Amino acid sequence: MLIIGGGPAGSTVAARLAQKGRDVVLLEKDHHPRFHIGESLLPMNLPLFRALGIDKQVQQIGVMKYGAEFNVPEAPDNPRTYYFERALNTDTPPHAYEVRRSEFDHLLLKNCARLGARVQEGMKVTQVELNQDQTRRITAQDDAGQQHYYETDFVIDASGRDTFLSRRLGLKQRNPAHNSAAIFGHFEGVSRRPGRDAGNISIYWFAHGWFWMIPLRDGTMSVGAVCFPEYLKQRQCPPEEFLWQTLALCPPALARMQGARCVSEVNATGNFSYISDTAHGPGYLLVGDAFTFVDPVFSSGVYIAMSSAFRAADAIDRCLQQPHKAERILKAYERDVRRAVKRFSWMIYRFNSPAMRHLFMAPRNTLKMEQAVISLLAGDVYRTTRVHWALMVFKGIYHLSFITNLPRALRFYIRRRRNARLKFAGGTTPQDEE
Repeated sequence: MLIIGGGPAGSTVAARLAQKGRDVVLLEKDHHPRFHIGESLLPMNLPLFRALGIDKQVQQIGVMKYGAEFNVPEAPDNPRTYYFERALNTDTPPHAYEVRRSEFDHLLLKNCARLGARVQEGMKVTQVELNQDQTRRITAQDDAGQQHYYETDFVIDASGRDTFLSRRLGLKQRNPAHNSAAIFGHFEGVSRRPGRDAGNISIYWFAHGWFWMIPLRDGTMSVGAVCFPEYLKQRQCPPEEFLWQTLALCPPALARMQGARCVSEVNATGNFSYISDTAHGPGYLLVGDAFTFVDPVFSSGVYIAMSSAFRAADAIDRCLQQPHKAERILKAYERDVRRAVKRFSWMIYRFNSPAMRHLFMAPRNTLKMEQAVISLLAGDVYRTTRVHWALMVFKGIYHLSFITNLPRALRFYIRRRRNARLKFAGGTTPQDEE
């Protein structure tokens, strides 16, 4: 098997297939460690770490994260923290980690090599031929510009937001319901919460979206804003200057930045939300962000990447054992991943709405609604348990709040739909330059 991409999805599916005794080659265009945003992990990642044999290593590079804190400008001294230990399903791990992604991704890549995958870094895939004779031919180019050729019986695209196969096969579609853009960097000197809350992610709503603050082990803080594209399109200055201007729109977030200093490049990016028409075809499978991505608000990216990689490895292994059932197996894989993403995305689409802010800042545990939301925040999105039914009650309360605050709710809805149609320009990441 050949895997395109050595991020969390690619490294995980390579590791799992190697654990099953499969011959795996992984091609990664960069050299690790390399910078990547998305440092906040979810409790449901922890069982995956144990299965890969890296739970202790992740703990060594991570900051303990017991919950997620939410803030609104109108109540700067009254944050609301949701602790994972209160999740509705009692088998949910009570904590997660914040990690520096360069270290975390490198750890995953080294681990899949340890388990037997053949990892080749600095190898950029340039062409994939999906021939009718069931042989997949891959062309890649190394750092020196030399061409390399591979033949395999199965290609797994884990290229992340590069969406290598999805773009080339015409599968990638803009999400018609949601669109966002982001600007982010790493800072020193950002104040942290006291005690056991020191490692929690903090989220701040403001007029054009929301901020994240994620504490890292070396004392730095990942700080970024996810915005409506129409706002970020206004940028007429360098990204760092614009990020500071944006922070000034949210006094509670800016207050924690007093004396802070930027210690990384500040990047802006768009095209956050997309989906592929299908996740599989004859001899190929899309995993993680190579298939779909919604929005980072609930730190779901790494978890969806790794959990879908586990399911992908199981599906591919079964396909090779039972090729006559391959289509049914791959459809089941895609159905499970779509369902998990959908459970996150319903709330993500509405996260900036006045009704959702109110519900998050004044939670009620009627029929276990609050605990179900905590389970969602922890990443419990695959199982059909009582969490699902309690979330249905939460959705009903949300719609009731929408109706009772109809003028404000409609203004938000119109803005969200308008931004869903916008094409962002002005990003600084490779995906935005293409």
